[in-house]
Amino acid sequence: MSKRIAVALAATLAAGTMMSSQAQARPELVDVSGEYAPGTIVVKTGERRLYLILESGRAMRYPVGVGKAGKQWSGTTKIDGKYLNPAWSPPSEVRRDKPYMPDVIPGGSPRNPMGVAAMTLAGGEYAIHGTNVPGSVGGFVSYGCIRMLNDDISDLYQRVPVGTTVTVMH
Repeated sequence: MSKRIAVALAATLAAGTMMSSQAQARPELVDVSGEYAPGTIVVKTGERRLYLILESGRAMRYPVGVGKAGKQWSGTTKIDGKYLNPAWSPPSEVRRDKPYMPDVIPGGSPRNPMGVAAMTLAGGEYAIHGTNVPGSVGGFVSYGCIRMLNDDISDLYQRVPVGTTVTVMH
């Protein structure tokens, strides 16, 4: 194989890989039923999907990672803060299970589990946030937080304000 063909083949394969990972990170526009006001976020933990309710029975649907067995919760709350490249301090439950964790992991660190953005939820230690482990999205993986691909949390972050209602159901 000539060097020119090998370079072209490598470039084609790399472009295909980049396109497929970007496609996975794009939310889907889907039909939904239910009595949710436009602008509401609905997380269905059993589906491992987050829905941002739009007008006319439509929603943006994103894949998410959710709480492990025994770590899931359900209910309605609101977004009470929005942060880009947030630092992370392990909550008490994580600290009990992993006492070796540092007190704070700075924002932007590849070890920071919050990813590129986080939206904290009122009434607890939970957030909707990005991740430094994209392969975990779609699983039962967290201590109760809703984990999104970094491209997806960036998209959702721009679409919703502080005060947005969030309903989590099994």
